[in-house]
Amino acid sequence: MASSSVGGSVGASQASKSSMKKIKDREEKAEQPELLSVPDGWKEPQFTKEDNPWGLLEESSFATLFPKYREAYLKECWPLVQNALNEQHIKATLDLIEGSMTVCTTRKTFDPYVIIRARDMIKLLARSVPFEQAVRILLDDMACDIIKIGSLVRNRERFVKRRQRLVGPKGSTLKALELLTECYIMVQGNTVAAIGPFRGLKEVRKVVVETMKNIHPIYNIKTLMIKRELAKDPELRSQNWERFLPKFRQKNLSKRKEPKKKTIKKEYTPFPPPQPESKVDKELATGEFFLRESQKKRKKLAEIRAKQAEALSKRQEERKKAFIPPKEKTVIKPQKATAENKLDIDLIKEKVKRAKKKKLGAPPEEETKLKIATSEKKKKKKKL
Repeated sequence: MASSSVGGSVGASQASKSSMKKIKDREEKAEQPELLSVPDGWKEPQFTKEDNPWGLLEESSFATLFPKYREAYLKECWPLVQNALNEQHIKATLDLIEGSMTVCTTRKTFDPYVIIRARDMIKLLARSVPFEQAVRILLDDMACDIIKIGSLVRNRERFVKRRQRLVGPKGSTLKALELLTECYIMVQGNTVAAIGPFRGLKEVRKVVVETMKNIHPIYNIKTLMIKRELAKDPELRSQNWERFLPKFRQKNLSKRKEPKKKTIKKEYTPFPPPQPESKVDKELATGEFFLRESQKKRKKLAEIRAKQAEALSKRQEERKKAFIPPKEKTVIKPQKATAENKLDIDLIKEKVKRAKKKKLGAPPEEETKLKIATSEKKKKKKKL
């Protein structure tokens, strides 16, 4: 009895502990958004020498190769690169023989992460990013992302078209993306280099990868514009934005060419097909197997003669077709002229005579008679 009471008390304590754990987990989940939310206008304090007065114990260095066509530009801007890195107490060297750039820490270097930023800077310079943009990586609120797009599309022609689609006509699509994400984007060869804040870089990577997967960048630009407007509203900032964002359906316009002859698949059956009949089986079925060879020959000759007779009859019919006269057209008899349909020939003759006497454009006969009479009267008056 005592053991049963002890077991019951242990079970009750375990149940109470598990319930307490669940309540704590719920409270932690409820508190998480409050902890993760960053207040507006907050900036991380800058890392100074006071935070690490003793400097670094070990020296670390990074090196990157650059192409031949970048040699002239790097030669010109290298003094500026050295000045920018000297402020962070980092040594930079340019080797034109090997075609490489190296950065390494010194005893004065106090920021342990600045060497990573210097490494990113020489990487960007090697990938055709101008010095004015590459220097921004040394700031605390800036980061960079190098997206490799060469392996996303197999066909070279298709790859070039999609890369051009990302740039847009006269670089308009790339400029719109830069304004919305607050990032500098450089499309060069098989890579896309981007410099900007972390949130913007995330959006740039998404747009670039989707563009190479045949999704037009204009759709993503439209969603970014809507998100930008929604972020300005303090009430909608904490709500779900799915109802406001547009939903685009992917359409496959290019249909696969269908073959002219379509083979219809038969229904699958586990049983094998029936065995075809042999020549002996066919002869047994017809009864030819039991006939003599002379009888078989007679039968074959009879079949050949029957076929010949059919062919002859068809040929004769075709020959006779040439002697068959064609069907003549039915002759339509002329209708007898009725009294109504008869034409008055005398009247037509009179009209023709009058038309011959008249000149083209001449006045009618009554007018001419009146004119003649008036002219005679005038002559008589003059004589008197």
